[in-house]
Amino acid sequence: QVQLVESGGGLVQPGGSLRLSCAVSGRPLSKYYMGWFRQTPGKEREFVSAFPWTGITSTVYADSVKGRFVMTRDFVKSEVYLHMDNLLVEDTAVYFCGADQRFSKSSSTWHYWGQGTQVTVSS
Repeated sequence: QVQLVESGGGLVQPGGSLRLSCAVSGRPLSKYYMGWFRQTPGKEREFVSAFPWTGITSTVYADSVKGRFVMTRDFVKSEVYLHMDNLLVEDTAVYFCGADQRFSKSSSTWHYWGQGTQVTVSS
């Protein structure tokens, strides 16, 4: 089992920044990919970014967030972060942290999820 708890969402104006956190615990994380996804009402959960726990240089980003979002990790705290800059109204969504032993941009293949945190970008 892998346990994930997100935090850091909120309301921000367009062009602003937020940092989401995901506290990770459970099985040896070296075998897992960590990912961020987002979801809006009536739509499927959308891939945002992901990397293997031990290979941050292999980070993959969705085209829609490249150059604006950065995913990082703190080994000591066992946390994963999503640094979001230059936020757009269309970034509004519930953001989920996920973990799985295989990488996929499809949320249906990921086994472990946090409860999600709401990000609202509005003036």
